[in-house]
Amino acid sequence: MIQVEQALTIIENNSLKMPIRKIKVSKSLGYILAEAIYSPIDMPPFRQSAMDGYAFSHSELTKYEVISTSQAGDYSNIELDKNQAIRIFTGAFVPSTLDTVVMQEHTTLKDNYLEINKMPVPFANVRNQGEQIKENQLALEKNTLINPAAIGFMACLGITEITVYAKPKVAIVVTGNELVKPGKHLPKGKIYESNSIMLKTALRAIGIQKIATFKVKDNLKATKKVLKNCLSDFDFVLVSGGISVGDYDFVKEALLSNGVEELFYKINQKPGKPLFFGKKDETLVFALPGNPASTLTSFYVYVLPALKKRMGFEAIHLPKIKRKINIDFTNTSGKTLFLKAFYDATNVSILESQSSAMLNTFALANAFICVPHNQENIEKEEEVMVIPIN
Repeated sequence: MIQVEQALTIIENNSLKMPIRKIKVSKSLGYILAEAIYSPIDMPPFRQSAMDGYAFSHSELTKYEVISTSQAGDYSNIELDKNQAIRIFTGAFVPSTLDTVVMQEHTTLKDNYLEINKMPVPFANVRNQGEQIKENQLALEKNTLINPAAIGFMACLGITEITVYAKPKVAIVVTGNELVKPGKHLPKGKIYESNSIMLKTALRAIGIQKIATFKVKDNLKATKKVLKNCLSDFDFVLVSGGISVGDYDFVKEALLSNGVEELFYKINQKPGKPLFFGKKDETLVFALPGNPASTLTSFYVYVLPALKKRMGFEAIHLPKIKRKINIDFTNTSGKTLFLKAFYDATNVSILESQSSAMLNTFALANAFICVPHNQENIEKEEEVMVIPIN
């Protein structure tokens, strides 16, 4: 049995980045850039108006003859005299002899003659060529997470294809004769299976879509067969249940018989002590405890960093902050505790129902309080380590 920090180090050291691939920008949401992107053009590519109004050459004059119009998409680099102006619209080309745009609301127009009622400062409302970014300038750094704004930015630069880290394919293997699919009749002695949908939702929250779920009975032969197929077809295998020491817990034996290298088994923590981590080639395996709260805690603390490391994220762990605890607390277990909690700007409260089988308060929690294994007493108002999960 190892300590939490040892487990995290082992996971990080064995989580290699996924292969890189080229994809269309339009389909890149949630991916991480594997290469930096440099702008192929100036943006904007020409001097353009930032307002609907009139473009003119700034001077002491307040009255101008309007001789032309420039709409977005037009190009006419006409030369104007000092007392001439053009009607112009947002995004339209500004001729080189003009330097300022006055807002339409600050003018009066009569018989093609413009009267400026409120004079703007020189160069107002004109976006210079390359004002946002210049050709060959760094647009997005390597390891940037692609969000909708990044997709829009690349599209406005004319970029259609980028190089990213592939997203992993994940298999969820659920064990247990007692499990029934939600929506079915629940016989006595059975419980509804919730871990697979919970894990699938958590995976999708970080942009993973290629997920397959497998149900296996508490049978060694069947468990071996399912795991063998998953190990060859997926980048991650998440097993729910069957990893403890009961007579019908066959997962560890099935993993080892399929050539999985055990990197650790059991962590000095609560909940989630019987956690197995191993690998076969590039496939990472997490055998998670079957109790729902233990499963989700282990996912946040251990599986999530491995997924994010492989996907190319630089910050892979959940953040840690300090808050003042609302009660005195004693930890006599000698284990690191992950307590479901709710925090605000200054304080954190331990929620009820900390059992590893209970999700009711987990649904209300927005954080864990992490109590180290070697810390016994915490006094009310003392600052403690908080791990936000919202």
